[in-house]
This record gives sequence, structure tokens and C-alpha cells, in this order.
Amino acid sequence: MALLSARAYSRLPTEQPNPRTRNIDRRSTADIVRLINEEDRRVPAAVARASRDISRGVDAVAACLSSGGSVLFLGAGASGRLAVLEAAECPPTFNTAPGAIRAVIAGGRRSMFRAKEGAEDDPALGREAVAKVRSGDVVVGVAASGVTPFVREALAAARRRGAVAILVTSNGRPRGVKADIIIAADVGPEVVTGSTRLKSGTAAKLILNTLTTGAMIKIGKVHDHWMVDLRPASRKLRLRGERITADLGRVTPARARSLLRAAGGGVKLAVVMARRGLCAAQARQVLSGCAGSLRRAFRAPFLRQKPARRRRRPEA
Repeated sequence: MALLSARAYSRLPTEQPNPRTRNIDRRSTADIVRLINEEDRRVPAAVARASRDISRGVDAVAACLSSGGSVLFLGAGASGRLAVLEAAECPPTFNTAPGAIRAVIAGGRRSMFRAKEGAEDDPALGREAVAKVRSGDVVVGVAASGVTPFVREALAAARRRGAVAILVTSNGRPRGVKADIIIAADVGPEVVTGSTRLKSGTAAKLILNTLTTGAMIKIGKVHDHWMVDLRPASRKLRLRGERITADLGRVTPARARSLLRAAGGGVKLAVVMARRGLCAAQARQVLSGCAGSLRRAFRAPFLRQKPARRRRRPEA
């Protein structure tokens, strides 16, 4: 993929100067803060205008996870850091399976804290990033400008491997990009020209949050407003798990703690045990038959397995 010319790059929406922040360096601190806040308030509206494409992305991610596939987030620089952050938050929040949601940042792990110059311009690194992607997986590339070679080549290579390619950008619909879904939030020029970690970064974060949270809701990892599949790996999460079990299970906090211990920390399991009066093994059987859906588990009949009939020994 050829790099953009200097002239073409200067014409990108993400590279345009913001007339509302001219001479910002001469403003008072209060004015600087006000201007930044006013620009930030434009972001949610821009994301809302992309809701149709975001919805398509949510459905794609949900379908992928439901069928046992994996989702890969990737990007370079600030976009890559947002991709890594989104993937890292899913296991503790939704107890996603190992490898179900991953992330790659151009330049590798060290680039999280120190930029690796030139990594975003290397399309070969993009192909390498999706080398383990399979048909039915989803690859979400984050690129504010939409022209980052690392991201564009990764998406193109992912499509060739049968994956669904999604681009999250602030640059409309970039020409030549190979993606099945383009989610473009038109946030307008940045407070500081070209600093896309600002409004573009905020928009990307909102979109990524919606993609993962929306998908988790659709596959049953959220019941009502509770994250019922959380991983209780810290005191805060253990306490949250107890509150969820007490609320949904309609039991006392003390009973909720006891049920969670019996369920090995599994909130869903503890809730079914509470609501249905079942032991852990029985509740697990019900949940399994309901594809992990609490709503279905609350209504589903519990069918005990019939014991195997013992054969009569022949008389001597």
C-alpha cells in the first residue's frame, strides 16, 4: 500500500485547523479549559450519528463470540493503546474466555508506553498481526485518520482470511479501505491541530465501549443492568458479585456470600441456585441448557437425569 502524499495527508479531516481554537495559547487557563470542554461536547453527537454502523458492529461481534470465534482489536499509537485497553477490560468485567478478545498495537507491547517510530507505516506488521485470525473472527481496526498502513493492511488481510473487518475512524469513509463495516464519527478538527488523541480518541473509546458492551448484553453476559458474568478477582468485584447475587437471587447478603462460595465465585450460578433452590451441579445443568441466559434459566424446568437401570444378574 502506497503512503499518502504530503498534500493528500494535509487534506484529511483529522489534520484540519480548528477555527474555534485559534490563538488558544494566548487564552487564560479558564478559557483553555472551557474551549476543550466545548469541543469534547461535540463528540457524543458525532458518535450518535454513526449509530447504524455501530449497531452492525455490535451484531457482528456478538455473532462471532456466540459461535466461539475471537475478536481482535488493533491500532497504532493512541489508537492502539485504546484497542489494548478495550481488550484488557473484557475478561474482568464479562469473564470472557481466554483468547476470545485480544489486542495488538503496532510495534508490540513496548509501544504502550514508548512510541516505536515507523511501526504504523509498516503494512507487513499489519499482516503479521492477523496471522492467527480465522474465518468467522472479527478484527476491529482503530485509526483516527483511516489511512494508517498498519491498520489498513491488517483489515485487508483479515478479510482475505474470512474474518469480518471493522474500521473505527474519524475520517469519513477513507478511499480504498478494505472493511466490511466502517464506523466513522465526524468529530471535526481537534483543539490542537492533528492531535487525534483528543476528540477522535474520545470518540473511538465510546465506540469501542459500545461494541463490546452491546455484544456482551446480546450474548447473555448482562442481565437487567447487572454484569452477571464478572470475574470476582478483587475485593471490589467480590462485593459487587455479592450485591448482584442478593439482588437477582432475592436473598440476604449473608446467603448470597454462602451461595457464591458454593458456586466457586460464579455469579450466574449462584443466582440460579438462589432463585431455583438448586445445588451447584443442578444449576449448572440448567444454565447449560439455556445457553447461559438467566432469563431463560429462571423459567426453564429442571429435568433430573434418570439413573441408569441396573441389569439383573443371571441366576446361578
